[in-house]
Amino acid sequence: MLSSVNNKGMTDAQMAVFESYKIRRVYDDKKEKWFFSVIDVVSALTGSSVPRRYWSDLKIKLQEEGSEVYEKIVQLKILAPDGKYYSTDVSDTETLLRVIQSIPSPKAEPFKQWLAKVGYERMQEMNDPEKALNRSRNYWQKQGRSAKWIQQRMMGQEIRNKLTDYWSEHDVKKGDGFAILTNIIHEEWSELSAKEHKNLKGLKQQNLRDHMSDEELIFSALAELSTRRIAETEKSEGFEANKIPAKKGGKIAKDARIALEEKTGKKVISEKNFLKLK
Repeated sequence: MLSSVNNKGMTDAQMAVFESYKIRRVYDDKKEKWFFSVIDVVSALTGSSVPRRYWSDLKIKLQEEGSEVYEKIVQLKILAPDGKYYSTDVSDTETLLRVIQSIPSPKAEPFKQWLAKVGYERMQEMNDPEKALNRSRNYWQKQGRSAKWIQQRMMGQEIRNKLTDYWSEHDVKKGDGFAILTNIIHEEWSELSAKEHKNLKGLKQQNLRDHMSDEELIFSALAELSTRRIAETEKSEGFEANKIPAKKGGKIAKDARIALEEKTGKKVISEKNFLKLK
């Protein structure tokens, strides 16, 4: 039967793109391998409007056949389009190749080549982390983002990485724990939940930070930087204890935001997404 594992040792979920399909993936730092959302892969290979049903039927078939593939599928909590984490069937590359063999699709071979490329890129980035930064920078440049915006986005990501590293090292579980604390910070500084902020910008599956203005990026980074500094000072341990610095850090950025808005007469929180900003 399917096994359920926790996300300990896993990096935050990332999005990769095969053709026009988004594939969620999580990297296991200890095992040094990717785990891919099987539902997303099924959707990409079949084009089915109901990939969950397709995968459900295929799982039954694999189980009845006594396939080892069924036994090797595991579940991890991965971020869904609604901004929440749900247990999702995932598999490593080796098992995923076996799953692909069970799906008649003309896209099977191109997808296998794509998987190989993804693994190669990860090995390169582990040996030279600068390659990962350059890949992100090139991606945003191709989208038409300004050099200033890219610099602020990357600075903000580095600040967030340090905060999530602190959480990981101080008994905060990845997944729901990270999501709740992040939302506390966001709601405190912006006076909107992350979901409300996305709705304001007319976003659905898109990453909110990729559609923030310069000012929104700066205040978001200030809130997370302040949160980490306060957590370090107070030696916050565990999920409940880290709620306190999350609120305090968010409030520091909120006070700064309000002060700027009073001086300029302009709101920091914007309904504009990237296409409108462009």
